[in-house]
Amino acid sequence: MSEIDANKKGREQLQALVNRLSDEQLAVKAGDGWTVGAILAHLAFWDYRALELVRRWKKEGVGASPTDADAINDAMKPLLLAIAGRQAANLAIQAAEAVDAELSNIPEDLRTEIEALVREGKFRLNRSIHRNEHLEQIEKMLAESR
Repeated sequence: MSEIDANKKGREQLQALVNRLSDEQLAVKAGDGWTVGAILAHLAFWDYRALELVRRWKKEGVGASPTDADAINDAMKPLLLAIAGRQAANLAIQAAEAVDAELSNIPEDLRTEIEALVREGKFRLNRSIHRNEHLEQIEKMLAESR
């Protein structure tokens, strides 16, 4: 399955989950101080980051953008928790749609350069990997909260 197809499938699964979540479910505690809504806001952040990198690379050429994901996630948690659950869910969908559209329309030469970063583990063209990780986490937390 191509990254474009995988991203579409993951985005559709995200949309289906968001469509059925109640406001109460968005507030369910998901461990380590997170909520379902904050996890969705987390997904939005990382998809928006990927979108900005691709836009930058289109203008300036591909380059590394090192991150300490754990430090970023920990630092962002209070902000992500402050976003209302429904708004976080909507942001996750909007970010997924935006980055998937951008990734499906990148020129082949740019894709080749980005794929070098993918091989080094420094970027994911397949955004569904991260989404699916958290969708499974959310489904598990919701099942446990019943």
